[in-house]
Amino acid sequence: MAEFVREVMTPGVVAVRPGASLVEAARLMRTQDVGDVVVASDRQVVGVLTDRDITLRAVAEGVDPQAVSVEAVCTPDPVVVGPNDAVAAAEALMRDHAVRRLPVVEDGLPVGMVTLGDLAEAREPRSALADIGRAEPDVPADARP
Repeated sequence: MAEFVREVMTPGVVAVRPGASLVEAARLMRTQDVGDVVVASDRQVVGVLTDRDITLRAVAEGVDPQAVSVEAVCTPDPVVVGPNDAVAAAEALMRDHAVRRLPVVEDGLPVGMVTLGDLAEAREPRSALADIGRAEPDVPADARP
């Protein structure tokens, strides 16, 4: 089993500025094939925006995704971990804060993301959650970039 977050995290960060529109963020998610983006200002993590946030906090409320900023919908001041933190510490944070993903931050800069699926795969590679985490997204061919 992996001991440190750096061993299980997905390196690199897909980031968007707080003033970007939800449409910009959603297109970035599609292009990068991710379900979340880090919201960053001056290279500092200020929030996390998920595809679920867009759906429930904006679309379901009937707001115009062209006119609403990422900052208005994202989860601000997210809980973060460092790459040298223990995997057990990341698991505890996810449990305590009821989140499925944590930005990985080193020296104040976002360097990756660790998800519930990453942790499941590290703990039990043959588990259903690990299989789901590795699976390609179910995106219709006409919606792919």
